[in-house]
Amino acid sequence: MTQLDAAASLRGLAVGDAFGSRITLPGDHPEVLGRRLPPSPWHWSDDTEMACSVVSVLSRYGEVEQDVLATSFARRYDASRGYGSGAERMLLRYRAGERWRDVSPEAFGTGSWGNGGAMRVAPLGAWFGHDLDLAADQAARSAVVTHAHPEGVAGAVAVAVAAAVLTRNPAPHPAELLGIVASRVPAGEVQRGIAVASAIRGSTDPASAAAELGTGRAVSAVDTVPLALWLAAQHVDRFADAMWTAARIAEDLDTVCAIIGGVLAARNEGAAIPGNWASACEPLPRWLTDPVAHGINR
Repeated sequence: MTQLDAAASLRGLAVGDAFGSRITLPGDHPEVLGRRLPPSPWHWSDDTEMACSVVSVLSRYGEVEQDVLATSFARRYDASRGYGSGAERMLLRYRAGERWRDVSPEAFGTGSWGNGGAMRVAPLGAWFGHDLDLAADQAARSAVVTHAHPEGVAGAVAVAVAAAVLTRNPAPHPAELLGIVASRVPAGEVQRGIAVASAIRGSTDPASAAAELGTGRAVSAVDTVPLALWLAAQHVDRFADAMWTAARIAEDLDTVCAIIGGVLAARNEGAAIPGNWASACEPLPRWLTDPVAHGINR
């Protein structure tokens, strides 16, 4: 079941990412308020490309092999997918033969605290849904390859645990889900944000929740993950509603929606993904399932 859950989570992540990448209008625009889907095809971004590397490594090894994951990130790097400048510099250094153990911790002086570790990790959480502590540990291992700051790691742990929970309990109370996540996230600002999110009622205006939790504007784990998980927790069986709500209130929308989509699709093997949304999203890359194109030397 773990592989099926992870595959479903990856599809949901890609759909959310592609939807968020395609929505370029302000949140108060009539097309957003009227929920008019953008024309297809929807192309996904670096969020999905990196998530595919995570799944490919799990498929081959059953766990996070960090050196292989770093190699895959570097090999699959495609500038047209919208990587940030920091990620671009890092992955090009990996391509040039530098070790991730040397490069990642020195990013921004203390390691990156961005949301990149969180945006790609939901399928890993679904993979290890049978063991929440293992999901948290493997998420941390996947994050430090590019995001060595404790808050960058904490964001990845939070998303992975949320996805893992939904493979076990497809209909948790929002506060229950967020409480379980907060209990397994290392102490810090991400954990604090999730604890705050667990106390915000579902009847709260989402814009008010975003004002308290963050919108993703800073592209950090701290101001992205708590809101994304609050939205996921409030819409566990309403994939489209979660996405449209994010479109109204969030920034760095592709990443917020990728996190939401990956988490929500982990439940019930992705049954919540609307068919017309799935068909609008471009297919996942051929190398993910092609044994020849898939191979990465260790």
